[in-house]
Amino acid sequence: MVKKIDHIGIAVHSIDQARVVYEQALGMTCTGEEVVESQKVRVAFFAIGETHVELLEPTDRTSPIAVFLEKKGEGIHHIAYEVDDLAAQLAQAKDSGCRLIHETPVPGAHGKRIAFLHPGSTAGVLTELCAKG
Repeated sequence: MVKKIDHIGIAVHSIDQARVVYEQALGMTCTGEEVVESQKVRVAFFAIGETHVELLEPTDRTSPIAVFLEKKGEGIHHIAYEVDDLAAQLAQAKDSGCRLIHETPVPGAHGKRIAFLHPGSTAGVLTELCAKG
């Protein structure tokens, strides 16, 4: 079952440049940064209540974020939903006809397990499902 919106991922060319807007113009505080090797991305986190904005900067030109930036430029990359049981939610999505990008979860930021649903199956929105540990 989907519990909440966990975060909104925003693709940027440079976290250092983009965070100025979030910190100075919006008055938000960066709560941390992390490199997620499985996604070839550097992530900066900004908390808004229980939800986060994640700035995503590619660490490699073959990163999905690098490909996104080349095709579409900076902007919203995905919306992530926290779920109770990631395997069960993936099975439900697949059974309902969703195309899965990840058949099995992969490591994500904050020690979470993640999996993506293809935007062609989710009204054009890249959708991430995530679960703790």
